[in-house]
Amino acid sequence: METTDALVDIRAVVLDVGETLVDETRAWTRVAQGVGVTPLALMGVLGALAERGEPHTRVWEVLGVEPPARPPTIDAVDLYPDALPTLRALRAAGYVVAIAGNQPAGAEDQLRAAGVDLDVVASSARWGVAKPSPAFFARVLTEVRLPPDQVLYVGDRLDNDVLPARAAGMRTAFLRRGPWGHVHALRPDVALADVRVDSLTELVDLLTAAR
Repeated sequence: METTDALVDIRAVVLDVGETLVDETRAWTRVAQGVGVTPLALMGVLGALAERGEPHTRVWEVLGVEPPARPPTIDAVDLYPDALPTLRALRAAGYVVAIAGNQPAGAEDQLRAAGVDLDVVASSARWGVAKPSPAFFARVLTEVRLPPDQVLYVGDRLDNDVLPARAAGMRTAFLRRGPWGHVHALRPDVALADVRVDSLTELVDLLTAAR
């Protein structure tokens, strides 16, 4: 397990949503079926876009289909097994715990219905600003009311999570899971993350060891 002194002063942990807390496999599968392509085709194109560093929203253009009329929903079954235990463990340890990600309208209520019980559950749709905009991370700091070097942002992407959070002065944790996580783990910039983990459970262990 990786060890670091970067987590010693952390007082707040802010987590991304997609492929950090939520396994998006079911959602993308349903979307593929809804737009008339196979899940393999859609996920293959998503992987190619991740590798090329292009926005995932180009997937519809590449596949030659209209985007879905409505975004997929988040249900309790979509949460990774370590998601809720991690949130509970962090709160029990005294951290301020928040969720803030690029999510559509309705995602906040869906996360709460899935069992996420936190003071701050935020989406780009409600805030009117999305990652990687500096304004998004400035809003994160406003919500948690702590200096940036006491805030750890956790995500599976370098472009949307680690690099912009680092630019805002936050500490960062890179989570290697999901398509972007595995692709971005091969890039040199991954070394800029303060910690690199393969699960949220591993992150909790690191934070516990740093105290």
